[in-house]
Amino acid sequence: MSQFMSSRTGASLDWQQHFTALAEAIERLQQGREITLSSFAGEQSDFIRFNAGKVRQIGSVSQGKLTVRLIDGARQAYSTLTVCGDLQQDLDEVSAALDTLRDGLRNAADDPHLLFDTSRWQRATQRSGKLPDPQALLRTVAGCAQGLDFVGFYAGGTIVRGFASTRGSRGWYEVDNFNFSWSLYDPSGRAIKTTYAGDDWSDAVFARKVEQAAGRLAVLARTPRALAPGRYRSYLAPAAVAELLGTSSWSGFSARAQASSRSELYKLHTGEVALDPRVSLSEDLDLGITPGFNDDGYLRESVPLIRAGRSAERLTNARSAREYGLTPNGALASESPAALSMEGGDLAEQDVLAKLDTGLYIGNLWYVNFSDRMNCRLTGMTRFATFWVEQGQIVAPLEAMRFDDSLYRLLGGELEQLGAQPELLLSDSTWGERATGGMQLPGILARSFELTL
Repeated sequence: MSQFMSSRTGASLDWQQHFTALAEAIERLQQGREITLSSFAGEQSDFIRFNAGKVRQIGSVSQGKLTVRLIDGARQAYSTLTVCGDLQQDLDEVSAALDTLRDGLRNAADDPHLLFDTSRWQRATQRSGKLPDPQALLRTVAGCAQGLDFVGFYAGGTIVRGFASTRGSRGWYEVDNFNFSWSLYDPSGRAIKTTYAGDDWSDAVFARKVEQAAGRLAVLARTPRALAPGRYRSYLAPAAVAELLGTSSWSGFSARAQASSRSELYKLHTGEVALDPRVSLSEDLDLGITPGFNDDGYLRESVPLIRAGRSAERLTNARSAREYGLTPNGALASESPAALSMEGGDLAEQDVLAKLDTGLYIGNLWYVNFSDRMNCRLTGMTRFATFWVEQGQIVAPLEAMRFDDSLYRLLGGELEQLGAQPELLLSDSTWGERATGGMQLPGILARSFELTL
């Protein structure tokens, strides 16, 4: 098995056509009562790493990965191979993989939780974006970062996902997007981190974000404010909220975790705890940042998770549905949300500091984990981009401190206001491949946020 790599400036492979040809070949290779589910993940991406405002590393990748899942009765086996882009070579690989899977199934035990969709459907999402040319981006960064210690990582291009069943289902997802995160460092070693993500690149927006961050470097040079442990009035920016909700939703909305009483949001689901009525969250497929189908062949739709502060529905994968007698709703195998969306409120961005008045402005949180899972209590560090604010003015950076607080408190009795314009935060994971998904979240103004040391 090999990996197909090329420059995006040259001829690129038509992954949809390639996947369709492989899916049709798999149908012809079927034997007896076999059913095959095929899933595809691919990309054509540019990657650029910056240091001191200059290029440290640059490259482009085109790659595709095919997972073939062979089902015979109640038995199943799967194989994942990296496709090379040459149709005949890939067909030979797929044929050999199916032969190997058949051999493995002969003595395999039945899978008691096997469940997959047998209906016939078609769904396609194809969205072209406006992405920066890599060479033009280098010039833009050089101009905007002049005189700044700019360290960043850009990843952008086309992400594709596909699904095909020998029962006739076909799914295709192909979008262009980018994710650029960078930090501006001051001589003390402190930094301000900024992200810019989406599918419609603008040099002007990027320049404005760099300028806004640079404007706060002078504050970083001031003597950091050291606070005693305690509870402080705080504004948590969307990126900070994402760290809290991302950790809480590992299995917080999972049907499997709820049925086994291991959900991080267990008390919310039982009704023992309720959040502020202004809090509503959903798995929002209308954001278009994740495919509308899963690897079990089910179409995915939006799922309300919290409605007016109370638990609503759960994310139910096919295996959980089979094990616990539930109805699957297209959830991923992890039963974690891939497009978590939270409704906004009435706090305008330009009013944040004035409404905060005196307290903490928290731009991001780091190393978040649970200190008390059953009470959804989270701990982590404030690190960079956290400032002490007095009378609506940022006066000093904050020394890194550990926090330990419950999401039930922050989104319950301590919630004062929600940001008016939720921010789209695309996943920046590039582990093995660029990920789909992300979150759309507002910032939150909390009456108190607990720092411990």
